[in-house]
Amino acid sequence: MNNIPQSLKEIRSAIAEGSLSCERLVDLYLQNIEEQKNLNVFISLFDSEARERASVIDEKIKKGTSGKLAGAVITVKDVISVKDRLLTCGSKMLSNFTTVYSATVIERLLDEDAIIIGKVNCDEFAMGSSNENSFFGPVKNPVDLTRVPGGSSGASAVSVAANMCLMSLGSETGGSIRQPASFCGITGLKATYGRISRFGLVAFASSFDSIGIFGNNNYDIGLLLEVIAGHDGRDSTSSETDVAIYSVLSENKLDPEKTSIGFAKEYFEEGLDEDIKNGVLAKIETLRIRGFKIKEISLPHTKYVIQTYYILTSAEASSNLSRFDGVRYGYRSADSATLEEMYVNSRSEGFGEEVKRRIMLGTYVLSAGYYDAYYRKAQKVRRLIMNDFENAFKEVDFIISPTTPNTAFRLGEKIDDPLSMYLNDIYTASVNLAGIPAISVPSGKDRNGLPFGIQVMGRKFDEEGLLKIWNELK
Repeated sequence: MNNIPQSLKEIRSAIAEGSLSCERLVDLYLQNIEEQKNLNVFISLFDSEARERASVIDEKIKKGTSGKLAGAVITVKDVISVKDRLLTCGSKMLSNFTTVYSATVIERLLDEDAIIIGKVNCDEFAMGSSNENSFFGPVKNPVDLTRVPGGSSGASAVSVAANMCLMSLGSETGGSIRQPASFCGITGLKATYGRISRFGLVAFASSFDSIGIFGNNNYDIGLLLEVIAGHDGRDSTSSETDVAIYSVLSENKLDPEKTSIGFAKEYFEEGLDEDIKNGVLAKIETLRIRGFKIKEISLPHTKYVIQTYYILTSAEASSNLSRFDGVRYGYRSADSATLEEMYVNSRSEGFGEEVKRRIMLGTYVLSAGYYDAYYRKAQKVRRLIMNDFENAFKEVDFIISPTTPNTAFRLGEKIDDPLSMYLNDIYTASVNLAGIPAISVPSGKDRNGLPFGIQVMGRKFDEEGLLKIWNELK
């Protein structure tokens, strides 16, 4: 595998010295992609287009007219629209669907001279924690080919960890940026809900979905965030909060005497792998020694997170996925005698098992007689979970926890045990319920040499603080 610089600063330095060009960079990444095809990362590879664009950007660099992201080669999770390209969502339902417009984040990337090298695999409609639910087959973890990379943005994480690109855009609803980042040993940022436009992101659960960023360091992630963040009139949930110069601010240090960090006792109880527990607690102790104020806090409604998350997201999924009916676009069953049969057969054949499971659960909790018992009650608990975080952030500036309760598990190990699979989101889903930002930073390895991450949660729109704390945890 080619040894390519793993930071944009190093890439730009090599380009300035003349030892590298964008064209050569793309070729090196394409060679790495070819050599690691067994990881099953890509659904669509933009090899010719990436080379042509690299040539144009090389000329812009020579003229001094290139954008902020010149030299950044990026992959995109295949739930985000790229004009005139496949948008499959990892599903048979959309396996031949070509989108007619680009997402806002894609437009902003291209405006700043990023090179998109391809679209990558994912759990079907972003539903999963292992990247085994894709119509195009499971993705493998480059650290150990017998293990999962995490999901649903597993291939996005792998593309960065396996040096197939510099950064990747993924999406998450309950931890699908942070969990794969932890499993693959890289950094993943989930921004505040509304910080990044969702226009062009295929909806799973609209009040949870967020586009996020995978990378190797906080400067690169900060630079990409400042490019794609900001208000978008095409997304009604998009925030008008000002966008900071995250790339510059990310390199500043936090003042330990003015920074308080909490750790919730509920996140260190039964079910947490001992190696991860010891590793995270060791990091917390290091921060204490450096002078940071460390405080134990409580998030009392943590025990209801998984139930609340899956009730609400499944309800929203059942509504959002009703548009895929075999009529207007997407997969249509040929063996149907009536219109009703066509609906039933198209959805039965077009959706995978996990998607159907969540649609049925969502339809159930929204149905007459069960709406109040499940959906309405879950919304009330969501409010309580949000209150937990609001109260916690009155006491501390950041909250630290493990990212996942375990390291990457083996392929097929949990595929027939959905409840066990869902529990992988125990530390991450609360962030999405509360709409706050969080980052997963590589923290160590377990007894088997598998990486795990440490998660840091912050107040709404304090992505700057999360990027700064990366400097203390690296």
